[in-house]
Amino acid sequence: MEHIEKDLYDAAVQLIETRYPTGWGGAAAVRTASGKILTSVAPDVKNDALSLCMEVGAYLEAHKLNEAVTHSLCLCREDEQSEFLILSPCGVCQERLVHWGGDVKAAITTKGNDLVFKTIRELMPHHWSLVNGDVL
Repeated sequence: MEHIEKDLYDAAVQLIETRYPTGWGGAAAVRTASGKILTSVAPDVKNDALSLCMEVGAYLEAHKLNEAVTHSLCLCREDEQSEFLILSPCGVCQERLVHWGGDVKAAITTKGNDLVFKTIRELMPHHWSLVNGDVL
């Protein structure tokens, strides 16, 4: 396991344990090209139509800092006694990561809940950008 990947995992766990000391918890951690680790949580909303993924805050922070995202990870747990589960980025978040190119690495869900990262290119081998002559 790469040092970067473990650092992201640890940053997300720390945020979950701080922000959600009991009950359900979820957080994301991303790494930028300069080595910064940015974390975020999903906002609490009263209307589910307004919800956003846990990663969005960190992606927006990277945009604000004008830094490219190189790695993305999302974790959740059912309660404070449960294990942390690695969540693959949803299709929308995969499209958000495309902004930084096909080499961005994202943690993925595995049967063994192993810490595995794949490039966006690997997750989206038939990306629609091909119709414009672009290769992800």
